[in-house]
Amino acid sequence: MPIGGRLFGNRIVVWSIDESRKLYGSGYYGKPIGVPKPKGVEFDAPLVLDLMEACYLVENDRLKISHSDGKAVPLGEIKKLCKKQHIDFDAKYLVFQDLREKGYIVSPGIKFGCDFAVYERGPGIDHAPYLVQVFRATDEVTATGVVLAGRLATTVKKQFILAIPKMAEKKIEYVGFDWWRA
Repeated sequence: MPIGGRLFGNRIVVWSIDESRKLYGSGYYGKPIGVPKPKGVEFDAPLVLDLMEACYLVENDRLKISHSDGKAVPLGEIKKLCKKQHIDFDAKYLVFQDLREKGYIVSPGIKFGCDFAVYERGPGIDHAPYLVQVFRATDEVTATGVVLAGRLATTVKKQFILAIPKMAEKKIEYVGFDWWRA
C-alpha cells in the first residue's frame, strides 16, 4: 500500500513517523525534518521529499500525494511541478531513474554545484563517491567547465561524472573523470 504524503509548495511531507521511517529505510528517500545526519531509521520526525524523488515514488506506486485539502495530486500535476522546478527535467529524471534502478542512492547535488550526489550504500553509511552532472549530447561542454567540476569533485574526494541521456532510446551514457597527480 502506498505511503501518504502532502504537497507543500515544491516539497512533499510524510507526516506519519512510522511511514517516514519505512520510506527512508527502504532506500534513503527524503530527509527527516530537523535531523541533519540520521543514523538508520531511529528518528522521530516527519520526512520531507523533493519533487523528483516523489515523482519516482508515485510512478512506482510507493507514494500517494495529496493537497492540504486532501484532494489527490495526480502524476501529471507532479510532473508539471517538476518541470517548473528543474530545467531540463525529462533528461535529469531519466538519469535519476537509471541510477535508482541500478541500486544507487541519489540525492540533490546542489551543495556541490551539480545535479546529483550519488551514494553506493546511503547517507550516514558512506559518503557520496560520485557527483553527476546531466548534459544533453547537443550541449557544449567546455574544457574550463570540466576542469572546474573536476577540481571541485577532487576537493571533496568524489568522482565527477557526466551523464548524457539519449532520450529517444531512454538510455544513458556515463563519462567519469579521475584526477591524479603524476
